[in-house]
Amino acid sequence: MDEPRTLTVGAVARLAGVTVRTLHHYDEIDLLHPTGRSEAGYRRYTEDDLERLQQILFYRELEFGLDQIKDAMADGGDAIVHLRRQHRLLQERIERLRRISDAVALAMEAQQMKIKLTAEERLEVFGPFDPDKYAAEAKKQWGDTDAYRESARRSAEYSKDDWLRIKAEGELATQRLAAAMTAGLPAGSAEAMDAAEAHRRQIDAAFYACSYEMHAGLAEIYLADPRFSATYEAIVPGLAQYVHDAIVANAARHKG
Repeated sequence: MDEPRTLTVGAVARLAGVTVRTLHHYDEIDLLHPTGRSEAGYRRYTEDDLERLQQILFYRELEFGLDQIKDAMADGGDAIVHLRRQHRLLQERIERLRRISDAVALAMEAQQMKIKLTAEERLEVFGPFDPDKYAAEAKKQWGDTDAYRESARRSAEYSKDDWLRIKAEGELATQRLAAAMTAGLPAGSAEAMDAAEAHRRQIDAAFYACSYEMHAGLAEIYLADPRFSATYEAIVPGLAQYVHDAIVANAARHKG
């Protein structure tokens, strides 16, 4: 009958990516004893030894100390028991790291937007809307534009009072559009286009140089993006379309 294949300590060290001294230490502390010895007395490792070493290295990756690993493996048990435990611990670690990653991503987004307000001030200014949530998206779409860079520069300088004023000015511009609509005025009427012009100027004054072409592009987003359209629809049903049409009409008026 053939003898089971065994490996030298050097071969195992190379295979596992550890040092020979590490394997010697595991032997000395009764964590991993090689099953066999050569005629000259050198350590020889079997397949079962390699399997145990794999479990030890998995626990090390999970940041277990050597004493903890010894305790975890003291009761023996087959490999599947250890693998199930390690898989569960890894899943918990992955979930913890995911939460940390999400928190870091949000912090990066906040820095990109540079909205320097306390949590209380943010709630007072923005209510349930969180501008940080859209910072990464905005950077992805417009990060290379002068408008984005100018908006980020200005936003970095605004205080809570500045944001409250900007918010009030934006709401006033929207209210003018809503009033024109509820009065039954066509989106192409002078009153509706003047309200659209006030809307454009508010963006221009607060964030970036908003050309008529850029304003018309924003109008398409207001209509197509459900997050924007829902905001307008909550004020007056049909307002998203009306705002779009008034902005487009105003852009055409000034282009003509």
